[in-house]
Amino acid sequence: MDARRARASLRGWGGVATMAVLCALALAFVLLLPCTQRVTAEPGRAAPRVATGAQARADGCTDAEAHERTLAPAGADGPTIEAIRARTGAKRKLVVGVDQNSYRWGYRNPNTEGARLEGFDIDLAHRIAEDILGDRNAVQFKAIPTNQRIPAIQDGRVDMVVRTMTITCDRLRQVAFSAPYFRTGQQVLAPKSSAITGYDGSLAGRKVCTATGSTAYAKLDADRKAGRLPGSTDLATTVPNQLDCLVRLQLGEVDAVVTDGALAASQAAQDPTVELKGEAFTTEYYGVAMKKDADDLVRRVNRVLVDYAANGWQKSYDDWLSATLGKDPAASKPPAPRYLSGS
Repeated sequence: MDARRARASLRGWGGVATMAVLCALALAFVLLLPCTQRVTAEPGRAAPRVATGAQARADGCTDAEAHERTLAPAGADGPTIEAIRARTGAKRKLVVGVDQNSYRWGYRNPNTEGARLEGFDIDLAHRIAEDILGDRNAVQFKAIPTNQRIPAIQDGRVDMVVRTMTITCDRLRQVAFSAPYFRTGQQVLAPKSSAITGYDGSLAGRKVCTATGSTAYAKLDADRKAGRLPGSTDLATTVPNQLDCLVRLQLGEVDAVVTDGALAASQAAQDPTVELKGEAFTTEYYGVAMKKDADDLVRRVNRVLVDYAANGWQKSYDDWLSATLGKDPAASKPPAPRYLSGS
């Protein structure tokens, strides 16, 4: 249709109606466009949160507040807990994914009979099993590599993961988390003789090891792309288990390790030739990870954590972590829990 025929077709009342429809559609588009740019308000917040910088996500979650996105404590049984209790015989246990190589967190103590699993995370797993099944030893531990923590939950291989697992927005889209049970931050671990001074320009041209799927790698990769970390920093070395980074460091294959300061301090206790360099450059919270729809189990674990903070947490900290972390106020007390409003 040429221009003259198009104009002719718009003459009269029919043309007026057509133009009115077109104008209405255009106006609707203009009015609705800003709505597509908004971020969903975080539950419990007074007003919508506008996305700013790299931390704001499309669902209103920010990593700084991810540890607050959990359900309020409750003791009622639900389908998840009932299924765990319905197990019979030797299978009537809580199945927990843990680490067996993180000194003082979850590790096999060679000085015990059968190289028993011990550590801060192991104590918490025993406490949860005691609450749900009435027996602290009614727990089956499964060693899970760092990069298999989420798949193990989603596939049903474990009921939960208690393995120095940081609560993040990306992970919350895949699994559910309890309230935080420990606060830490990323730090640099390097030989005492190294010229590396911390998370700064001294990492230029250096090989840094991180665990695959860890928050450490995500942070370094993002900072290097944004120019906050020297572009020459080599992040190519990643390993399935974080302790493998310490081995790479000892072999001289990498110059530094970046991991949670709480883990790095334990590794420094294992090897007196390495030390923490600089201060922590993030704030992170460990949580117990469970399946997305396991609301009853999440609430139950949160109730356990409230009780544990009042009776048990400090003893476990003193037993396992005080020797390496001391009275650091960021680590030596359980974090104050916060829950989703109205949950």
